[in-house]
Amino acid sequence: MDLGLHGKVAFVSGASAGLGRAIAAELVAEGATVAIASRSRMRIDATAGEIGATGFVWDTADVDAAAGLLDTVAVELGPVDVLVTNTGGPPRGDPLGFTRAQWEAAYRSLVLAPMALVEHALPGMRARGCGRIVNVASTSVREPIGQLMLSNSHRAAMVTAFKTIAVEVAPDGVTLNTLLPGHFATARILDLGPREQIEEDARRTLPIERLGEPKEFAAAAVFLCSARASYITGETLAVDGGKTRSVF
Repeated sequence: MDLGLHGKVAFVSGASAGLGRAIAAELVAEGATVAIASRSRMRIDATAGEIGATGFVWDTADVDAAAGLLDTVAVELGPVDVLVTNTGGPPRGDPLGFTRAQWEAAYRSLVLAPMALVEHALPGMRARGCGRIVNVASTSVREPIGQLMLSNSHRAAMVTAFKTIAVEVAPDGVTLNTLLPGHFATARILDLGPREQIEEDARRTLPIERLGEPKEFAAAAVFLCSARASYITGETLAVDGGKTRSVF
């Protein structure tokens, strides 16, 4: 299936590792020209060299730098046609134990930073009559996880924001969708304990009886980034091996 991504310029944030890297690699494989970003110059350049992308340094805490970042991508590679907003999670902890500073930092990273990218990319997409924006959230927006209070709250805000914007820009050929990843074999989840125990827990608790592979998540993301997904917008899709039990 031709996904119509050849020659498109894509930008993926949080892409030095994990699901962001997997999405970027799959976009490259589909013929897109891909820009990737993370906080570390060393890590992002290493990843860019390995997958055939171009690396940029950006910390999601620096919301004001988002517009300049996309402008730099446009100068070096071309205007962004595909935007993937992927952001690492804030710390775990007692749901009632977070400080105001922690709440504000999580809001900047999970809401203000991706929205700054969206707001800057949208005018060009609308003018060109085509654009794809995908946000990576979490299944916790449907079934909250006790220790992930900050992620539960702020990622849910992005789901409603995307739904609101999707209606506004649909006539212009721009789509916005959200993906909800479950348990994938990334360094972040494997750092939580012995791999054997994590894989055993997956076999015991997940309907699909295993951890997901990042490339499986990337397949869903890249489809939503493609020309083939032109009639899908404002949607929230769980990619979790059947983990989420809620109907909606």
